[in-house]
Amino acid sequence: MSERNKPKMSIEENLNKAAARFDELQSLLAGNNNIDSRQLAKMGKELSELSPIVLEISELEKLRREKNDAKALLDDARGDSDLRKLAEEEITTINHKLQLREQTLRLMLLPKDELDERNAILEVRAGTGGEEAALFAGELLRMYERYAAHRNWKFEALSIRETDIGGVKEATASISGKGVFSRLKFESGVHRVQRVPVTETSGRIHTSAATVAVLAEAEEVDVSVKTTDLRIDTYRSQGAGGQHVNKTDSAVRITHLPSNIVVQCQDEKSQHKNKAKAMKMLRAQLYDKERQKKDKERADDRRSQVGSGDRSERIRTYNFPQGRVTDHRINLTLHKLDLILQGEELDEVVNALMAEEHAKKLATLS
Repeated sequence: MSERNKPKMSIEENLNKAAARFDELQSLLAGNNNIDSRQLAKMGKELSELSPIVLEISELEKLRREKNDAKALLDDARGDSDLRKLAEEEITTINHKLQLREQTLRLMLLPKDELDERNAILEVRAGTGGEEAALFAGELLRMYERYAAHRNWKFEALSIRETDIGGVKEATASISGKGVFSRLKFESGVHRVQRVPVTETSGRIHTSAATVAVLAEAEEVDVSVKTTDLRIDTYRSQGAGGQHVNKTDSAVRITHLPSNIVVQCQDEKSQHKNKAKAMKMLRAQLYDKERQKKDKERADDRRSQVGSGDRSERIRTYNFPQGRVTDHRINLTLHKLDLILQGEELDEVVNALMAEEHAKKLATLS
């Protein structure tokens, strides 16, 4: 049976399932089972994730008992108006608490993306629009760098190809910190800009675009890369970069022969460091390719998400004359273009996208 055709589980069924799994894990971890260290760590993590849910279930059951007691008091107070009023007020208060507790549990039971806590590899490329598109790509790259600083994440440029007037043809960066992928995964797609380019003399508004891809950073256990599948070339760095530029073969280009994916890095003086960064980029791309393959197999489920994450999908427009940013997936328009490009108000867009995703997931539990 496909995911789409599976009958929905009620909130009670989901709660019972979570509680039963918690008890099962406790029993397995307490017993003398032959569990390898990797499986043990996985089970321990699952147990820690279920623990707050079980505590909430306990509080929910406590409130339900209190409600039953209040109802019994109400039945016994038929001839006592004061006591009856107190019991009715108590039931109203408990019902409100129950509603809040059930909503909290629904949110806690939402299916989680196992990659949400991963670090991310960010790719920004100039699209249609020539030099203006490259300038806009550079602004997007700086927006994400500022946003990373705003959220106390670490932003590290891995590879940048600039134009002569300061634009960015393409750039790759590593962003690490708490919940990076959970927030940045919504940024994948085509970002469109509408403004008068600095190179335009007649004052005519142009439309250009840049593409953004956010890949979950892959761990070595996620992707098996055989050395025999790699062609590694070294060459001299090009452009700005210090005294090592054009003097040593420190730049590294890696071609993954089976997939024909090519990555390169030249930002470090050390060939070894450039190779390590390039391998990080390669693993992320290979992992993303495998995930996209699985996503296509679950095409019906993909449609229920906030956009597909496809970098060919137009997701957002930045209109400079009107000072607005519009996210087309949720029809959200904010007249805060400058603050969003500074990274200060990007959270407002991301929070709205996360809320929409949560609402759609909640519908599957109701």
